[in-house]
Amino acid sequence: MRYSRNVVNEVLRLSPPAPGAFKHVISDFTYEGFTIPTGWKAHWSVFSTHQNPKYFPDPKKFDPARFEGSGPMPFSFVPFGGGPRMCPGAEFARLVILSFIHNLVTRFKWEKLLPDEKVKFDPSPVPVNGLPIRLMPHKC
Repeated sequence: MRYSRNVVNEVLRLSPPAPGAFKHVISDFTYEGFTIPTGWKAHWSVFSTHQNPKYFPDPKKFDPARFEGSGPMPFSFVPFGGGPRMCPGAEFARLVILSFIHNLVTRFKWEKLLPDEKVKFDPSPVPVNGLPIRLMPHKC
């Protein structure tokens, strides 16, 4: 299921489950000419981190191969956060989606009922009509 895991990681990179986090600034710093003082709240964006071409060449392209080998550098792929405050359910979430994908692909044929359905961004990508599909069990 290595390839499936790479696909799941690429989906999480392009559409992270959480938008980011607010952090308390512990010392003054300057960013692009602006001084951010101690005590302010700063918002870190997971999506922006995942779109950085320094860490993910051609960041808008869907490319599961970018997770082969050693994958991205540490703390550049952080759909569930990182460090001591990382989501405790991160690996469980991956296990659930991998199990779902495995069963969907191996037990069913499926087709989109609305092949040209539009996608809106609110704030994450969502199919306008809920992505209706027809599932048909594989014949044994």
